[in-house]
Amino acid sequence: MTGETKNGLTYAQAGVDIDAGNELVQRIKPLVRSTRRAGADGEIGGFGGLFDLKAAGFTDPVLVAANDGVGTKLKIAIDAGRHETIGIDLVAMCVNDLVVQGAEPLFFLDYFATGKLDVAQGTAIVSGIAEGCLLAGCALIGGETAEMPGLYAEKDYDLAGFAVGAAERGRLLPSAELASGDVILGLASSGCHSNGYSLVRRIVEASGTAYDAPAPFDASKTLAEALLEPTRIYVKPLLEAIRAGEGVKALAHITGGGFPENIPRVLPEHLRAEIDLSAIPVPPVFGWLAREGGVATNEMLRTFNCGVGMIVVVGEAEAAEISAILQGAGESVVPLGRILPREGGDAVTYDGELRLA
Repeated sequence: MTGETKNGLTYAQAGVDIDAGNELVQRIKPLVRSTRRAGADGEIGGFGGLFDLKAAGFTDPVLVAANDGVGTKLKIAIDAGRHETIGIDLVAMCVNDLVVQGAEPLFFLDYFATGKLDVAQGTAIVSGIAEGCLLAGCALIGGETAEMPGLYAEKDYDLAGFAVGAAERGRLLPSAELASGDVILGLASSGCHSNGYSLVRRIVEASGTAYDAPAPFDASKTLAEALLEPTRIYVKPLLEAIRAGEGVKALAHITGGGFPENIPRVLPEHLRAEIDLSAIPVPPVFGWLAREGGVATNEMLRTFNCGVGMIVVVGEAEAAEISAILQGAGESVVPLGRILPREGGDAVTYDGELRLA
């Protein structure tokens, strides 16, 4: 049809810039291309991403899927204007949930929603997502950018991630061989990861500390830099340990809910985990949060990882070997306790005290 409409409005005048969206796609294509791996070598821009399981080397795979977000850690990134690493958090929260089931992450998709699309900001976010995918060994095969004026303030945005992995049938975790006497190992976290940030932000606000001021617990960084330290991605070291034999029996990603909520997810009803709190290498950020916010130890344990981002349960005979593999792959490994019989009590019990000084 030809001719002018009565009011002549455009989508851009309504707040949605299609040209900016197209420019973002062009900028991120090299980032996406850098994450290619066996099974995924397509370009973004189609209606869906493709993955070839056979080309990835699987014979009889079971697919494992996970999705997650970053939570209110995003508000710190937005307020501080630092967007380069938040995408690593997005990937980490998904792929760490895959590997605990024994699955190798294969591909990742993201959803980025904003009030007004800023191409530079979007490029920085996707660069972090691509870096996270490289750390996890999975391909970024697609995503969605949604510009939604009126739903989000101009500078605000939200992220969601979706990951799919696979394991050969019969190799999924936790193992049915989990037994009393098994050893519990802890892998050090990089900080708060992506949990508890509504409480973190409340404590920061009450403390009066600005995000661009030196962190009270680490003067070498600003508070924003310290709190935006990205979630550690444990995938490659854990896959190496899993593939070394039958030693790894269970894994638990310590996210929201901390120890008391996440460890029971991999335990049968007749077993419990006894954790030596004094063995945990607690990073200074948690001591500051506990002191500044007057947060009780039990609340710390159910809100934060407190220094341990991943739990590894191994057979006693294989504990030294698995520890050596993980340390050789760059992880800080701490013996945390043992699996013991449960006699109607809690699934997680504690010995010693958490060192929050």
